[in-house]
Amino acid sequence: MGVAAETMTMLAAKFEAVFPHLDERQRRLLMGAEARVLGHGGIRAVARAAGVREATVAAGVKELEAGQEPLGRVRRPGGGRKRVADLDLQLRPALLALVEPDMRGDPMSPLRWTTTSTRKLAAELTRQGHKVSADTVADLLRQEGFSLQANAKTLEGGRHPDRDAQFRYINGQIKQYQAAGDPVVSVDTKKKELIGAFKNAGRQWRPTGQPVAVATHDFPDAQLGKAIPYGIYDLAADSGWVNVGTDHDTAAFAVESIRRWWNGAGHRAYPDARRLLITADAGGSNGYRTRAWKAELAALAAQTGLAITVCHLPPGTSKWNRIEHRLFCHITMNWRGRPLTSHEVVVQSIAATTTTTGLTVHAELDAGRYPTGVTISDAQLAGLPIASHDWHGDWNYTLLPGWPTAPTQTTLEIAVLTLPRDRDDHAWLMHPTLTGLPPREWGQLIDQLTVLRHAQREAELYHQRGGPRQVAAGAGRHPSLTLPERLLITVLHHRLGLPQAVLADLFKVTLMTANRAIRQIRPLLEQAAHTITPVDKSLYTAADLTAYAISTGVTTHKINSAC
Repeated sequence: MGVAAETMTMLAAKFEAVFPHLDERQRRLLMGAEARVLGHGGIRAVARAAGVREATVAAGVKELEAGQEPLGRVRRPGGGRKRVADLDLQLRPALLALVEPDMRGDPMSPLRWTTTSTRKLAAELTRQGHKVSADTVADLLRQEGFSLQANAKTLEGGRHPDRDAQFRYINGQIKQYQAAGDPVVSVDTKKKELIGAFKNAGRQWRPTGQPVAVATHDFPDAQLGKAIPYGIYDLAADSGWVNVGTDHDTAAFAVESIRRWWNGAGHRAYPDARRLLITADAGGSNGYRTRAWKAELAALAAQTGLAITVCHLPPGTSKWNRIEHRLFCHITMNWRGRPLTSHEVVVQSIAATTTTTGLTVHAELDAGRYPTGVTISDAQLAGLPIASHDWHGDWNYTLLPGWPTAPTQTTLEIAVLTLPRDRDDHAWLMHPTLTGLPPREWGQLIDQLTVLRHAQREAELYHQRGGPRQVAAGAGRHPSLTLPERLLITVLHHRLGLPQAVLADLFKVTLMTANRAIRQIRPLLEQAAHTITPVDKSLYTAADLTAYAISTGVTTHKINSAC
């Protein structure tokens, strides 16, 4: 009498559901029990339903009928195949010789100069006569105390003999300043970031299977450029200020970042301060060997009336700078896994950085130009009001606010950095006497107009296209005038009364281009709540402009940036 097809189907379903949770002996016993219930023909029916040999089911029936106690394990002690390392006693030493070639192995080992993956190790062991799999190699390595490890940045190089003493000196200066209620800041430039759809380390939560698409190669975008975040971390307030530059990481940019922090937040937090302590790395744009850094700080001291003391970390210890683990690391964590597609994304991501301990961060865009190659002569350096400290005067010094407040060569360049290189012979047009704007206010106005002009341009393009853009931002023909140039034309026209034709000739553009620039910038100035105050005398020609500039003390020749 055969077993019904329905019973076979039920058995197959039961075995499929239960077998994954049982070991070999438990499966045999279950099949044996089912076969005994079915009676004659049960062994064959169960074997077919379970997909095993009839002998396996018969063995289960015999174990049940024998009445043996449960073994508590699948195989009896000593059962199963022997481990390959136990059969081949030379396998383990041969493996260690491959992974430790410098100490125990052959210096000419073929794996010495390749990645020692378990697959390659297994292949080399097999070639030597030790037949083994990659999984077994991995097990043996773990048994010997090996694991996959990345490089660890722990070697600091040559240690300066005064390193510890310098850190004690810096710590003493910080305590002294904080006890007196004076500001102490840590400064540094964060890693430069490419702007565009580039891969950014880290991960973020997104719908499964929908990662953000980024470029396969990290080739810089000439139009989008890069972001250079320069940070100022206030130790007492646990607050950060990040100035995001777009040009070069120079000493002028570094000091301008500190200037913006002081004018934007520092002077309000420390209204009675007469001195400032800066801790900085030994190299880079704020290095102790950089003459331009000291010259720019001297100008800042004269402008703010602060005695600015700088204490540099010893060489080779930049990772110990407090801004690294108090500010920069949190910024990196905040934008991890997110492509930095625009400068606005960088600024907003930095500004949104917070911690549970109360860190706050302010960020702003600095679109100014900071040309490289500016040098400070020995005579200029000797004229700076620098007071070197008794301990390591090269690392510790104070810039006194006794410098004349008249613009110096380096200071004047800060005001004209937004002019393009092919028209920098007109840099004198940006003199505060002509524009009515000091360098700092000019930079702040440019930052405001950058955001407003972007929104204005997108609205204009949307109207022209009749819909959203079809190509990436920045594509197409570049404008004849930069935003700073359009602002300068507008200011000179309304403040000095210069005709558009004169301005067009000065900037080597058509009259239509000059008119368009004024029409674009005028409403943006209204949105920024900036009013242009005209001078008493109107100018009608380029000669009138030159004469007026000379009469007010403005030098009209081209500035030599290599001075």
